[in-house]
Amino acid sequence: MKRLLIAGALAFAAAGQALAADLPQPAPPPQAPAAYIPTVAPVYNWGGIYFGGNGGYGFGNSKQSTAAGTTTGDFDVTGFLAGGTIGANFQTDAFVFGIEGDFDGSWMQGSSSPVICGPIPSQCETQNSWLSTVRARVGYAADRVLFYGTAGGAFGNIEQGANGASNSSFASASKAGWTAGAGVEVAFADNWTARLEYLFVDLSNATFNGPPATTVTFDANIVRLGVDYKFR
Repeated sequence: MKRLLIAGALAFAAAGQALAADLPQPAPPPQAPAAYIPTVAPVYNWGGIYFGGNGGYGFGNSKQSTAAGTTTGDFDVTGFLAGGTIGANFQTDAFVFGIEGDFDGSWMQGSSSPVICGPIPSQCETQNSWLSTVRARVGYAADRVLFYGTAGGAFGNIEQGANGASNSSFASASKAGWTAGAGVEVAFADNWTARLEYLFVDLSNATFNGPPATTVTFDANIVRLGVDYKFR
């Protein structure tokens, strides 16, 4: 009897397993949808030290006044400039902060109407043969395009004499003043940028002993292009 019970239990278990194998299997649990990861375009890094060259054109005004009370009134000064640039930027998010210096040879000059300029009536002439600036820059970067404002100190020479005279007869004085402006700069390669820039420069009055003793003013609007190489 005992053997019959054991045999019946084994048969029942085998039948249950066979029946379970014939039943449909449960569907796998649903999978979570794949997460969307947006593609982020690389953002250009404006930070670092850079150097380059610049060139442009200046147009402004000069005036010469003597101790005797005669004056030329304002007259135009114009000419080209070219030179070198060096600077450094620091970037935080989209904001760029930096300092920049440049030194340009200048061919800006202009002559007045005939007045007492020196010992005889003639056209007074003002020349500028070099110009340098040291400026802070603050800008906003839209990836590879940087919009910036700039301001700082300006340094240059003012030369005064009679139109037509030799350059050796011109009196010269180095003066300090101020400058401010704005520009846009574009990164056209990983280490290369190009810029278009406007600066207004005002040098302090220069006084010459003469004869006659003369005070000369000089200011200029400068538009220039530049190309820089940036170290990464």
